[in-house]
Amino acid sequence: MTIQHPVDRGGAGRGTFDHVAERASNVASSPVFFTICSAVVIGWALSYVFHTPENVRFFLGDLMAAVTLALVALLKNAERRAEHAVQYKLDAIARALLESRSSGTDNGAIEDLERAIGRHQDV
Repeated sequence: MTIQHPVDRGGAGRGTFDHVAERASNVASSPVFFTICSAVVIGWALSYVFHTPENVRFFLGDLMAAVTLALVALLKNAERRAEHAVQYKLDAIARALLESRSSGTDNGAIEDLERAIGRHQDV
């Protein structure tokens, strides 16, 4: 186990956790997921109104806490990967601009720029 971010570890592309985080991000941004979460919150609130047994209220509260904790971890991972990809692209653009102004066209800068295009799919 390592505390390094998956993007900084290197290796041959994304791992299983990165793919799961990407899918979780897509699911969490859908209207269906919002509707399900709203239903759980409304059910939890109604459990107090209708005096349901405590174990039902605790279950709904624990369900909300578990979903929240999982989403925070998974969405933070997706956010950091996207941020890393954007920074990589900006660095490549800045380098290409600097090199083109100082010494004309540099193949290294052009290759970096070409690698930067689509970088968000690699990280």
